[in-house]
Amino acid sequence: MTLVDPTPGNIEITVDDQSIPLVTDPDIKADIAKFRTMLDGYLAGEIDEDVFRVFRLTNGIYGQRQGGENQMIRVRMPYGAITADQLDMLAHLADEYSRGWGHITTRQNIQMHYVQLRKLPEVMQLMGSVGLTTREACGDTIRNVQGCHLAGACPFEVLDISAWAEAANEHFIRNPLGQRLPRKFKINFSGCETDCGQAMFNDAGVIAVTRTREDGTVEAGFRVFVAGGLGANPHAALALEEFTPKEDLLATIESILRVFEQTGNRDNKLRARMKWVVDELGWEETQRRILATRRLLPASATWPGGIPKIVQELGDAPAGLAAGATPTPIGQGVNVLLGAPSGFARWEQANVVRGVAKGTVSAYAWCELGDITSDQFRGIARIIRDFDVDVRVSNRQNFIIRDLEEAQLPQLFARLQELGMAEPGAELTRDVVSCPGADTCSLAVTQSRGLAKAIGERLEEEGLAEVGGIRVNISGCMNSCGQHHIADIGFFGVERRAHGQSAPGCQMLLGGHVGQESIHFGDKAMRLPAKTAADAAARVLRRFVDERAVGQDFRGWMDSVGGAREIAKGLKDLDAFPDPADDPDFFVDYDETGPYVAEVGESECAT
Repeated sequence: MTLVDPTPGNIEITVDDQSIPLVTDPDIKADIAKFRTMLDGYLAGEIDEDVFRVFRLTNGIYGQRQGGENQMIRVRMPYGAITADQLDMLAHLADEYSRGWGHITTRQNIQMHYVQLRKLPEVMQLMGSVGLTTREACGDTIRNVQGCHLAGACPFEVLDISAWAEAANEHFIRNPLGQRLPRKFKINFSGCETDCGQAMFNDAGVIAVTRTREDGTVEAGFRVFVAGGLGANPHAALALEEFTPKEDLLATIESILRVFEQTGNRDNKLRARMKWVVDELGWEETQRRILATRRLLPASATWPGGIPKIVQELGDAPAGLAAGATPTPIGQGVNVLLGAPSGFARWEQANVVRGVAKGTVSAYAWCELGDITSDQFRGIARIIRDFDVDVRVSNRQNFIIRDLEEAQLPQLFARLQELGMAEPGAELTRDVVSCPGADTCSLAVTQSRGLAKAIGERLEEEGLAEVGGIRVNISGCMNSCGQHHIADIGFFGVERRAHGQSAPGCQMLLGGHVGQESIHFGDKAMRLPAKTAADAAARVLRRFVDERAVGQDFRGWMDSVGGAREIAKGLKDLDAFPDPADDPDFFVDYDETGPYVAEVGESECAT
């Protein structure tokens, strides 16, 4: 790569002898110029540490537990949309500025680690040249706007929420209302009650629904849910009203934001989210304030009433269901039975989504632990160009390749095999979700990535990696960046003590579920040594497979056998630490070489 005339806002970029345009988006260009100025002031000692920390977080930059100038940079990826040029650029950045790979988060961002502080303006400039920004991907801001990864390609959807999510992103990014909030604010969209976008645990969650008018006609619109959240104190979102017409949607979300900005706790970040506003004011008063704010919002200069221009241009008509088609079941708890023995047929059965009216299909490309190497970034970019398809990232940390023709599937499978992304496991039990954990995060208590890998390997050994409908999620601490609360089998890292020593441990939760406009948070089962958690997961899953009734989901089976605590009784033998002299491995965390130490740094901002 060549950089010519490296002055702020004016870098000409060439990658592999191909010229890439300068940053043309004036907002991104202004963000980069300001970041460069603030960084120079900070390095010169003219800007206080606390001031610069808040500034860089608002611009998507976290410090790492390794300290020094090591930074994590998070790229905002609204509703998971990504282009071939952007993938190529991420590949280049991974090789030149990070460690050769990036990570998909559970909120459809892509982040990279070990980026050096002084290189950040250069990295942001390169990202900006392909329309990528880190703005408000972190900090007390309106975070990345999520959306169902199958929007516009789902046979069940009421509306294609893609343009609506883009409209929300455009309206709220850099919006003065969202720059110094009491805490972060999260918005997401789902096109149907399956809720692949996970509206039920966000500050403002939107699900497309219909209502029947008095004249018998059907109107499509939305149901808006408020004040959901995970973290140490999970809270189910509450429906603001039965039906929100399209023309009122963005005004409704802005009204929720305004109530949060006005009433959120600015003195205690631990009680500053929208869920704590409801806890303090009560739901009826919170609801009253939101609706009253919306009624008067037309008087505001920021009023986003009516159908957004981008929705009018792109449309929101649902993909529809093809006549006579049997659509692929979608969502948590779906019982996928893999009858094909191996190879392409097995991948096709597990990873392909069918049924939309226009006859195209979608296929998952599996990203182990949500990680993507630079070669995989480039490989997916080539697939986009060669197959003329659309790609998005999912909140299960995979790519979904959309708008495929049936005849393209064998060739796509071969290409994904070459990239190591053709496992028939995306959305099945093999697809273990994990946050970065103590690999880089200052808040993590344990190495969640190592545990996730160990669980995946154990399930492979036991022949359980392709059980359909079961989700396994892991977080390195209680903050639930890995979304352990809504997994069938969830773990979060804890410190254990045995024989007078600290040891890596985890809390197991069972029965989490989100979908059909409802949510169950996992019930606590037991605490375990980290080194026996994989055996515990395999044992529970084996019991489920052997005992479940036909069509019974995990939560239903769990309740039928007495619940999480009863299941835990069969795992008590796994909650035992040997003497360190007999098995020192129990006192060393995954991916570490020395004795375990619970090192928790100062929280910059839990995700």
